This record gives sequence, structure tokens and C-alpha cells, in this order.
Amino acid sequence: MARAFAQPLATVVVMSDEILGVPPVVDHFPGIDRIGVGCRIDATVSVYRRGAAKPTIFLGDEVFLYAQCRLAVDDPNEDPCVRLEIGAHTIVNVGCYLSGEGGLTIGEAVLIGPHVKILSAGHQIHGGDRWIRNNPLTRAPITIGAGAWIGAGAIILPGVTIGEGAVVGAGAIVTRDVPPYHVALGAPVHVCYPRRMDGAAQQMAIPWWQRLWRSITHLNRRNQS
Repeated sequence: MARAFAQPLATVVVMSDEILGVPPVVDHFPGIDRIGVGCRIDATVSVYRRGAAKPTIFLGDEVFLYAQCRLAVDDPNEDPCVRLEIGAHTIVNVGCYLSGEGGLTIGEAVLIGPHVKILSAGHQIHGGDRWIRNNPLTRAPITIGAGAWIGAGAIILPGVTIGEGAVVGAGAIVTRDVPPYHVALGAPVHVCYPRRMDGAAQQMAIPWWQRLWRSITHLNRRNQS
């Protein structure tokens, strides 16, 4: 009896200059008012907005918005704080929800991990109607400083400021401000410790007024010696 032998499967290697899973470069996108040079936006990104056609959503150069992200703004005529601005070179990973309904400003080169929720608006729970959906929105702006990193699944609540270079751990619920160059963890979040950096970066992380005071103190000591 002749014995059949399985033929090995051929290996197909696809060579490409493109990295798989990265959104395409676009120069316009429905609902976004201004898009900088080299922005990449996945086709599954959605935008919620209503009311006046006043510009409210702005992207700097080379912003990345990955799959299933949602940008939300309200009617700017109802509240002038309504605005959503993302700085240049910021990356927003898959499944994020960014609310500019109470005002959201994200600085340059920020990393936002998958499934992060940034909520600048909520619903009034005291007084008013017994059904929450009939009560007005409550709004408070959120600011995220340049070079910060927001870990996967974190939730940032209205009125929070996250400082330049700060790190918010995965799964954190941020109800208070996070100082620049500090690490914040937990639910609710606690500011745990400053980042450990090399000498030059550590020096830049010190507020300018502290650097000035240290320089004056050092100069006085040198003059007295």
C-alpha cells in the first residue's frame, strides 16, 4: 500500500514598511475641527457632539487615536468650557473615552493606555428630578500635563489636574490632583512617590521657584565662605 506523506505548509513572509495595527494617516475626520500634520486615526473612532457648529475638538501634529476610541463634547453654547484639545505626539490607545463636555486639555507627548476613561462631566445627583437622566450635567475641566502616562483602565474624574511627567497606574480612579513627576496608584488614587530619574531630568522636574531658591542659597553660601 502506498503511504501518503503530508506536504509541509509553505511559509509566506510579507515585507512592508508599515507597522501592523497602526491607524492610517488622515487629514480630516468627521466631527473633528482641526487635525494637525501626520495624525493617525482609526476608522472605528467615533465622535459625539451636538449643538452649535463652533469648533471644539482640536488635535496637534502626529496624534494617534487607536481603534474604538470615542471623543465626546456638548453644546458650547450651554457652557463655554466645552472643549477637547489633544497635544502633538500624544497616543490614545484602544477603547478610550475622552470627554470634553466639561473641558479637557491633554498636553504634548502624553501616553494614554487602553480603555482609559477621562470624564470631565457627570450628572447632578442631589436635588432636581428623582430620575438622574432629567438632571443637568455637572462640569469641571481636566488637564493632563505634557509627557504624562495614564495606565490602562484608569478613570479620571472631573476637575482633576495631572502634572507634567506624572504617571497614573493601571486601574486607578483619579479623584484628586497628581503633582508633576509623581506616581499615583490605587482606587481612589494616592500619590505614592516621585519618579526616579537621572540628574538632568530630576533637576528639570523641580519647580522653577525651588530651583531659583536653591541657586540663591548656594550663591549666598559661596559668598560667605
